[in-house]
Amino acid sequence: QVQLVESGGGLVQAGGSLRLSCSASGPSFSIDAMGWYRQAPGKQRELVATITSGGSTNYVDSVKGRFTISINNAKNTVYLQMNSLKPEDTAVYYCNAGARDYTTGYFAPTRDYWGQGTQVTVSS
Repeated sequence: QVQLVESGGGLVQAGGSLRLSCSASGPSFSIDAMGWYRQAPGKQRELVATITSGGSTNYVDSVKGRFTISINNAKNTVYLQMNSLKPEDTAVYYCNAGARDYTTGYFAPTRDYWGQGTQVTVSS
């Protein structure tokens, strides 16, 4: 099994910054890609940013230029630096990993794993 643990959420004023972290752990696994999704009250979960183990990134248009995703492959940890935060960024942020769990076998397929979520609240 692959477990994801998030940290770094909280309350911040508009224009402020927060940094989210998410670490993956397990007996035997590899990461193909990691990312962050968010879900605001009454809305569907949406992709915020993703990054592959090779460093290729993708962002939703609404956060481009304000958020930066990065990955430390040695630590199996992904970060989301969020600057110039807006009230509309308020949501529960979920970490996602596309990972192969080798405890299930050598040819383990890539599967999605999710963190428990961390609340980000931006006040106006």
